[in-house]
Amino acid sequence: ILGVRDIHADHAASHIGKAQGIVTCLRATPYHSTRQKVFLPMDICMLHGVSQEDFIRGKQEKDVRDVIYDIASQAHVHLEHVR
Repeated sequence: ILGVRDIHADHAASHIGKAQGIVTCLRATPYHSTRQKVFLPMDICMLHGVSQEDFIRGKQEKDVRDVIYDIASQAHVHLEHVR
């Protein structure tokens, strides 16, 4: 965008974009849940025994929080790559 042509800058921007996308998805989860939609990775949900219905019903049990934590941890990993 600023005319920077550097492979390292491109790599960092890629990881920042991925982290931002993950965070945006997490932040939008309550909104989407009220509309009967869940856009979280089902493999992570299944790993913790959480269903889409748990999010739609607004459950805040430990298993649901663990799903959110695991997904947020992926964003953190991307930020660590940038550093």
